[in-house]
Amino acid sequence: MNKHIEQFRGSLKAERDASLHTLKAYTQDLREFLSFIDKKPQDIDNIDIRSFFAYLHHKKLKRSSIARKLATIRAFFRYLYKEGYVNKNPGKLVSSPKHTRSLPRFLTVDEVFSLMEAPKGDTFQAARDKAILEVLYSSGLRVSELTMLDINDFDIKGSLVRVKGKGKKERIVPMGSKAIEAMKNYLPERILIKKKSQALFLNMRGGRLTQRSVNRIVLKYGRMIALKGHISPHVLRHTFATHLLHGGADLRSIQELLGHSSLSTTQKYTHVDIAHLMEVYDKAHPMAKESS
Repeated sequence: MNKHIEQFRGSLKAERDASLHTLKAYTQDLREFLSFIDKKPQDIDNIDIRSFFAYLHHKKLKRSSIARKLATIRAFFRYLYKEGYVNKNPGKLVSSPKHTRSLPRFLTVDEVFSLMEAPKGDTFQAARDKAILEVLYSSGLRVSELTMLDINDFDIKGSLVRVKGKGKKERIVPMGSKAIEAMKNYLPERILIKKKSQALFLNMRGGRLTQRSVNRIVLKYGRMIALKGHISPHVLRHTFATHLLHGGADLRSIQELLGHSSLSTTQKYTHVDIAHLMEVYDKAHPMAKESS
């Protein structure tokens, strides 16, 4: 069983250049599924897969998580069938669960201003944290993309950053004046703590900052200014896209900046924009005021 999983992992790495995070998630999903079914792959049918999803539904797992696990199982059996390890692909007979796409959470402009001003002092940590917050909001980078930035990826004169996105696709993203100013304050501090690392954002020991550390930094300052709900780098990414749309940017441009491979992924922000327009209407239109 583990042999098939390892072979499948190898094919994902070779054919799709899958990240370690993706490989780990696929492995965990498959081990959970195969442990639950307790059968050899060639003996598994679509009824077994449906029973596994009934079990996940009973555990009150999110539909998006169930859909991801189904995608993993389908890919696994597609590989086994292609390589001749099984004579049928039971995953083809199971449909994905329908799920409603939740609207992304985003901050107001006032909340963003408060968050950006939260790091105080003239220490390395304060300068770094402010630069991280400004860059996340100014560019809409994924936290994984931020932590993978090297010093040579940042063009301070051109106000640009070269980003390595999903599937190692590179894109160039412009940076706002506030982010450039924060980086100008951070870089001299970085030189003092730098060892041999080429990473743009460093920890106190001179190593590359991890995704978990960046999440903690954003959460820390969100709590400091008493923001409601959970605040994360992904919320800043949503905020970046939403504020661009509110400002008149078109979806294609936002798609390029975010590094989305499909426009349909970016279109969720149109729903946010409609909600924003309704809010403006309710506050500003005379008849809306009268009816309320």
